[in-house]
Parts: sequence; C-alpha cells; structure tokens
Amino acid sequence: MQHRTLGKTGWQVSPIGFGAWAIGGSWGSVDDDQSFAALHKAIDLGVNLIDTADVYGDGRSERLVGQVVKERSEQVYVLSKAGRRLDPHTAEGYNRANLTAFVERSLTNLGVEAIDLVQLHCPPTDVYYQPEVFGVMDDLVAQGKLRHYGVSVERVEEALKAIEYPGVATVQIIFNMFRHRPAERLLALAQEANVGVLARVPLASGMLTGKLTKQSTFEADDHRSFNRHGEAFDRGETFSGVDYETGLEAVEELKKLCPAGLSLPQFALRWILMHDGVTCAIPGARNPSQAEQNAAAAGAEPLDAATMSAVRAVYDERIRPLVHACW
Repeated sequence: MQHRTLGKTGWQVSPIGFGAWAIGGSWGSVDDDQSFAALHKAIDLGVNLIDTADVYGDGRSERLVGQVVKERSEQVYVLSKAGRRLDPHTAEGYNRANLTAFVERSLTNLGVEAIDLVQLHCPPTDVYYQPEVFGVMDDLVAQGKLRHYGVSVERVEEALKAIEYPGVATVQIIFNMFRHRPAERLLALAQEANVGVLARVPLASGMLTGKLTKQSTFEADDHRSFNRHGEAFDRGETFSGVDYETGLEAVEELKKLCPAGLSLPQFALRWILMHDGVTCAIPGARNPSQAEQNAAAAGAEPLDAATMSAVRAVYDERIRPLVHACW
C-alpha cells in the first residue's frame, strides 16, 4: 500500500485508515471479537492509521484499539479525540484541567505512555478563536502526553481558522460524495500549511455502501435512528446531513457511474483519494470483510475526468442545495 505524509507529523500513513467509531458504539450491536478481527485484518493489509475517540462507547473503542496495537509489531499510528465528554458541551469546558483529564483517561484506555495524536473533538466554534486552548495542547505535547495534536471539525470555516495555529498538525472533516465543499478551498490551504487532512464519514453513514433501502431499519442505539435531525449531536454527522430519501435517490445515480471491478463503497473511497489534499480516508469496519473491502480501495485505478465530472453533476443536482452552505 502506498503512503502519504500526514502533515507536520511527517508520518507516512496509508491512504485508507480505520475509523473506530462503529466498534465503540452508536451504530447498533457490536461484537468485540469481530471488531478485533476487523482491526487485525486492516493491519494485515497495510493500514497503519486508526482513528478513535474517548466517547466512542465511553472508552470501549480506545481499549479495543489499544489491545490490538499491543499485539502487533508493525508501526500503527493511533489518533484519539478529546472534548465531547463535556456535559454541557461548551467552549468554556475546553480548559486546561478538563483537557488534561481527558488525555490522561485516554492514555489509560489505550495503555500507552504517549498518544500519537489527539484531536479536539468538534468543539463549539468559539474554541477556534481561543488561542489559550491551543496553548494547552502545545503544553500537553511538551509534557510528553501526546506527540502531536489536531482538530476534528464540523464546518469548513472552523478548519480554516484551526490551520492558522502552528501546532495543528491535522484536520479531520466530513468529505465524501455527498459533501464536496472542503475541496473548494480547504484542501489546498491545508496543503500550503502542511496540515494533514483526514476524511471522516467517507461513506455517509453507510448510505454510500449502496446497501440501504427504504425498508432498512436501525437499532435504537444507532445514531442513524436517533440523530436524523441532530437530536443528539450535529445533524451533519448522520448521512452527511442529507435526508434519507434524497440520499437513496442520489445513490441510485452514483451506482450507474461505478467503474467495473469496484464496489460502490470502493468507488466512494477512491473518489475521496483523487483529491491531492486528502491524506487519509477513515471508513469504519465492524468485520474483516468490510476492512478488506475498504483497504482494497487504496489500490484501485484512478478515476477518469468524465467520472469525476459525473459525480459532481449528481452532487450539484441533488445534494448541493441541501448541504453545501451548511457545513
């Protein structure tokens, strides 16, 4: 698997990573044995970046990831997040005491002396205008609790502000066939600032797998059931903010564009990797088969210009009016 440089970290990382939200919770029932197997399969196939967070299953995801990495001899970079344990989730909560406590809890969950990279976890917009918060993160690096830090954002504007801080090594943002806006300015500016970009929710909460239908149902503890309209967290996290029926219609159009030899999710992942400013896409996987399918997208042939234009046309017609100005 070829590698890309993850911004200021200098790390050479696989263009397909492993998003560990689903193995922690909020996606229905989770089988830890299958989660372990999925993580091991991904590493077997050359994936060397895993993205988790302290709130994914209240530490469950971090503990699973930490255990798997300990069992491997390969260099695997583990990224976590801090901030969403705050209740209420306010800008004032992003202070030295809280951030330090969150990081120390993640150190315990992961079973490490230093976390490779910690991201502020979709904080309120005001946080990006508080240099002291980023100063705390600089101090945590200096103390050896983490090696680098970055941000996970909801909006392009937040990312543009975040990359002004010299210590920010990475930006994680929703970028997929249903969310094109980061490509307009952010990707190029992040490259100029030597900031790595992680594309999260790359399959639009499973919509871009092509497996969902009007009859699909979701368990009560699955965010695709309880967060359709932003009841629990930002609406854009679920199906990328696109209403379910519209998403299904757009997927039918995208299926017609899928190159021979690729599954729809591989097509969706390869589309993301066609953008030079993206370092790594981080799809989730809850079993080895999904991990294998995801990893294979890294080696797929580049998409031609006509296909890229056709994907853009589907977005412009069906999705842009609904989401482009929102995030």
